[in-house]
Amino acid sequence: MTGKVIFIGAGPGDPELLTIKAFRVIEEADVIIYAGSLVNPEVVGYAKSDALIYNSAHMNLDEILEVMEKSVMDGKLVARVHTGDPAIYGAIGEQMEALRKKNIDYEIIPGVSSLFATAAALESELTLPEVSQTVIITRPGGRTPKPERESIHLLAEHGATMCIFLGVHMIDKVVNELLTSYDPDTPVAVVQKASWTDEKIVRGTLKDIAGKVKVEGIQKTALIVVGDVLGTSGVTPSKLYDSHFTHEYRKGEEK
Repeated sequence: MTGKVIFIGAGPGDPELLTIKAFRVIEEADVIIYAGSLVNPEVVGYAKSDALIYNSAHMNLDEILEVMEKSVMDGKLVARVHTGDPAIYGAIGEQMEALRKKNIDYEIIPGVSSLFATAAALESELTLPEVSQTVIITRPGGRTPKPERESIHLLAEHGATMCIFLGVHMIDKVVNELLTSYDPDTPVAVVQKASWTDEKIVRGTLKDIAGKVKVEGIQKTALIVVGDVLGTSGVTPSKLYDSHFTHEYRKGEEK
């Protein structure tokens, strides 16, 4: 495992949520480029003593690529450590494109997304039968533009479970867009730093969540979850474990 770049999903924060494969690469890497304060320092702490470590929060894309290229040319293993799973708002697309153009070998190790750490923190199933079978992952438009057809007010028309990244700093705008389709009493939860020791959870409804978030001073590193799955009791059982349901591996009981 030398002369290569490996993109790693470091998980949501708890270092024990690293995959075994990611842990092994971090231990063996000659060079580590990690995504700043978003990555738990304990994760980087698994690096070997002589590893070169770079904080990409202080680097632009060209500088990151320069370190990658030089290191790989020297036969070194580079661990590019992103938070959560790098496929969701990880900005790895531009890095991979540049590496392909330079004929630099790379691979990707998936990680536990903060989305799933958030669901665990809320003790919620995001896809409850007869409540919601769809999860929409999105973010509000900002300095990073997004297609108009993906605006929150249009996505809200589906009434599905919605998980909104990178939007807590504009919670009022997000809520106003959601209210174009969701009922004001729709349950909402905001989870900051899911799985970290200082994790914070704020629950409410669309009519009061913005005020609660402001009282708690949450302005970043948080996920907004909206939908009736958060407020449902008396869950409809799935067919999978229904004693009367027949599938490939089990014959259902007669009613």
